[in-house]
Amino acid sequence: MRILVSLLGGLLFGLGLTVSDMIDPARVLGFLQVADGSWDPTLAFVMGGALVPMAIAWAVRRRLSAPVCGGSFPEPASATIDARLLAGSALFGAGWGLVGFCPGPAFAALTQGGGPVLIFVAAMIAGFWIGGRLVLRGSGTG
Repeated sequence: MRILVSLLGGLLFGLGLTVSDMIDPARVLGFLQVADGSWDPTLAFVMGGALVPMAIAWAVRRRLSAPVCGGSFPEPASATIDARLLAGSALFGAGWGLVGFCPGPAFAALTQGGGPVLIFVAAMIAGFWIGGRLVLRGSGTG
């Protein structure tokens, strides 16, 4: 049941990205063009619109003792800001600002096809794999 709910959530997220045109890197890059007067506020509205259902979800979650689909709620993530977090955030932001894609929209954009999207997703997956190997090597388990 958890897999089905996750699949449906991912499909809904991808549909939302497609309907809002956030799978178009030009739309995202337009949001980042603040200095030259061609700013496109669409991404701000999409993010603002996502806050409402997320706020409702968090309010409902606070009233639940266990997840609806079973299991237990995950422990809160660490609040520690370390070098790995800062480096990962910088890489994510630089990649997002250079090409206009982050993982969700990139995977959703695969439905539209096109060489640049395929190249980006392949490079992203390679980066995930390399990053995972480096983390394992640094922890002494890989």
